[in-house]
Amino acid sequence: MRALIAAATGLAAALALVLALTALGTPSGGTSPEPLLTTVPAHP
Repeated sequence: MRALIAAATGLAAALALVLALTALGTPSGGTSPEPLLTTVPAHP
C-alpha cells in the first residue's frame, strides 16, 4: 500500500512540475547568427 501511495505522490509531483514549467512558458532566448563549428581546425 505504501508503494502505491509513493507512486501516486511521485506522479502528482511530476505533473505539478510539468504544469509549472508550462505556465512559465518558453524562455526568451535567441539563436546565434554564426553557425557552430562542426569540424576540427587543421593542426599546423
